[in-house]
Amino acid sequence: MTNRSVTDRSTIEETRTLRGDRRRSAAAGLSAAAAAVGLAELVAAVVEPSASPFAVIGSGLIDLAPSWAKDAAIALFGTGDKLALITGIAIVLVGVAALAGILERRRAGVGATILAALGVLALVAAMIRPGAGPFAWLPGLVAGAVAVVALRLLVRRLSPVPYLRPDAEERRRFLLWTVGVAATGVVALVVGNAARGATRSIDAVRTALRLPAPTTPAPAVAASAELGVPGLASVVTSNADFYRIDTALIVPRLDPADWTLRIHGMVEREVRITWDELLALPMQESYVTLACVSNEVGGDLIGNARWLGHPVRELLAKAGVDPDADMVLSRSSDGFTASTPIEALTDDRDALLAVAMNGEPLPIEHGFPVRMVVPGLYGYVSATKWVTELEVTRFDRATAYWTDRGWSERGPVKLQSRIDVPRPGQRIDAGDAVVAGMAWQQHVGIEGVEVRIDEGPWSRAELSTPISPDTWVQWRLPWAAESGMHTIECRALSADGETQTSEPAGVVPDGAQGWHRIQVSVA
Repeated sequence: MTNRSVTDRSTIEETRTLRGDRRRSAAAGLSAAAAAVGLAELVAAVVEPSASPFAVIGSGLIDLAPSWAKDAAIALFGTGDKLALITGIAIVLVGVAALAGILERRRAGVGATILAALGVLALVAAMIRPGAGPFAWLPGLVAGAVAVVALRLLVRRLSPVPYLRPDAEERRRFLLWTVGVAATGVVALVVGNAARGATRSIDAVRTALRLPAPTTPAPAVAASAELGVPGLASVVTSNADFYRIDTALIVPRLDPADWTLRIHGMVEREVRITWDELLALPMQESYVTLACVSNEVGGDLIGNARWLGHPVRELLAKAGVDPDADMVLSRSSDGFTASTPIEALTDDRDALLAVAMNGEPLPIEHGFPVRMVVPGLYGYVSATKWVTELEVTRFDRATAYWTDRGWSERGPVKLQSRIDVPRPGQRIDAGDAVVAGMAWQQHVGIEGVEVRIDEGPWSRAELSTPISPDTWVQWRLPWAAESGMHTIECRALSADGETQTSEPAGVVPDGAQGWHRIQVSVA
């Protein structure tokens, strides 16, 4: 064997040893992070679920993210944006933990400092969250301390000489320690989730609730409200299919027995109302369509439901609103705020403190036990979930969560329509076909919808019977489809004479606009 062959084999062996050492160092970092996350989540489940490190860091990222990033996340992931965020945080944590293990192996203390910094980040994020409890700091402290101790422990189980290939017994011992530490974290995470589940008596409370009968029932939905076109959105959206866009990574779980609403600010007298007191008030039932301001033209961040609640205007009248007030700042139990023009809460529209949705208590993720429902406004300025406070004030004295981030103060819903049938890019057969969709401008109503094919003349579509001006409406148009590629556009006409604008605009700062346009292929 030549000297060169010996040198090459030695180099290959050193490279393998180096790679193996890096892999084991990275594994030490990952194992330490797993233990830290699991034990921190267990502590959070026991002492303060809202202080979960994943939740507080994720919520902080949501708060800090610019509007364009939030819009991109919603456009890309829709209602799965929160799962995507948590997945992204987990991926970043895996990378940082692996790097921390490698750096700790090279120089003691470096990797441990990185993991400790993550624990401090979680601690600080929990402490500065609105409504932070007395033990909000504890999960972050546990995460940092466990990560440091576990990482240093595991790195010391590696060969005492860096990049020296360990023998079989050393590798076996390190593997056992690494798996054991990681398993501790996994078990703690499972126990934490079980503990969190054991405290979820709110589900049982919600299930056992008996709602009061409405003093003012909603009008019956006419059979002609549905046009019966396959693929067309239902006029009434089921609770399971209703869109959810909010800032809560951990859904607040409020016990109705502990819930109170405080009305204060520019009022003659402060009003506080409990759950039992609210249910004892006259209840009104209304169909109202809600839309998210992040809904793109043709998007599906919109839904219609039958809501049961007490009119907000009645409670504001009881408090005695100062004539100079022009805004109500509503607050959620998790600190979210929305700025609602006061006229939208005091005029004759069905602005409700809602307790039920489609005949059942509000789903927890949709605001149980109480949320706001205001026709004619985008949700970001009106539809506060888990609402606990109404502050009567002025736009020049207070700002809300989204207005602080560049969105407009007032968010009236824009006149919109969309095409549901056929779907964009769909291939259909030539001959008799149908174009159908939805149109809306809540608290104004829809007078008509027009459709055109390939920039030809506009044709008036058939409208279904609207439930009310506060709900969306279905439309359809027969079409003799000819072979080839075709462009279909629609525009709505409002009950007050407005025609939907063709001028395109993005969702920021006050909602998207423009005609919905699709292309289809006819065989």
